[in-house]
Amino acid sequence: MYEYQDGPEFPKFLDNNDQLGHFRQRFYIKQGTIYMCGNSLGLACKDAEETLYEVLNKWKDEGIKMWNVDQGKYFLYSEFLADIMAPLVGADPDEISITGCTTINIHQTISTFYKPTAEKYKILVDDINFPTDRYAVDGQIRLKGLNPRDAVKLVKSRDGKFMSEDDIIEAMTEDVAIILLPAVYYRSAQILDMTKITKAAKERNIFIGWDFCHAIGAIEIDLKALDADFAIWCTYKYLNGGPGSSAALYINRKHFKLLPGLTGWYGNKPHTQFQLNQEFDHQQNASGWQIGTPTIFSMATLEGSLRIFKEAGIGNIRKKSLHITGYLMYLIENRLSEYGFSVGNVKEDAKRGGHVCLEHDDAYRISIALKQRGVVQDFREPNVIRLTPAALYTTYQDVYDLVNILLDIVKTESHKKISEKRNFVV
Repeated sequence: MYEYQDGPEFPKFLDNNDQLGHFRQRFYIKQGTIYMCGNSLGLACKDAEETLYEVLNKWKDEGIKMWNVDQGKYFLYSEFLADIMAPLVGADPDEISITGCTTINIHQTISTFYKPTAEKYKILVDDINFPTDRYAVDGQIRLKGLNPRDAVKLVKSRDGKFMSEDDIIEAMTEDVAIILLPAVYYRSAQILDMTKITKAAKERNIFIGWDFCHAIGAIEIDLKALDADFAIWCTYKYLNGGPGSSAALYINRKHFKLLPGLTGWYGNKPHTQFQLNQEFDHQQNASGWQIGTPTIFSMATLEGSLRIFKEAGIGNIRKKSLHITGYLMYLIENRLSEYGFSVGNVKEDAKRGGHVCLEHDDAYRISIALKQRGVVQDFREPNVIRLTPAALYTTYQDVYDLVNILLDIVKTESHKKISEKRNFVV
């Protein structure tokens, strides 16, 4: 248990003793803004800017020859980045491919593993995950000539907020072929017991994949120990890769000989790629799951951001994340609860991710009021304000000031002047 104190001196003490505090200087922090939205889009760092300009200058100086400079770094850019990314997920670099976007990578992995038969044809998902996973799963089922109403095994949350691991395991019937679940839920920040669920799936001969979008860069992951079949994740949230930065996928090395469901020339073996043969020559590691030419600019920013993660260490990042979110929850419960606020996420460290779910009956209008006061966060239906004190650039003073602003909003009722009509992006 952490010991926290109220009052203006305590956040100063914590910031003065923050071992990761110096990394904040490497991010672009807008004056007069408290940024609490790293769970949705991480802030730009100077390292990412530097590596982006490096690529731009290579293009300017070398043209087409840029593919051959620096020992073919950009031709094999996915492999280069996978080497830096690997410690964040506990996998071998050749089990990771930096490619595409999250939804495309779901299509890629599901199409690889989903070979439905008359007896085993269902894909198990849940009803509170981010919906793009379900859209992709339904699409892959339709491509097999099946109906999602028949071929989707839907596990329902008991309360609309949290998911029971036991309910998931109970749903692993003999007709389930694949499971796709989030490691951390986008709304509640709940961490599923991946070890328990993966073990149960393997015992039942079911392929299992994990969505790490709200986990990567926020919690520690050990894919070697987990031994899942595949995983996918984005890189623009906690990893600070920038809007639209290239996503990633993991293929367990025991499946390297499988043919990708979606094949393209960049999944071909590099040494025969420019022979331009009409028959696909599969590169039998995760790089073989690439499809088209890498989006180099969308990968370059990630290179810079990953440098910081390599320096800081994911263990240290997780330690601070738990402590600073714990401080925020402490302040919510001690200073805001009498005004109708509550913490909507699980409080146990091992079961919560990197953001705090602040709940209030008038959360939408309070969220807009916060933005008007310079606090960047987001709202999720029906009553959640997601707040993310990112370990690499958020200060404890930011957290304390945030709570003071919330207090002022509800005391003055300034949020009640705001329309309840929802904006397109909230």
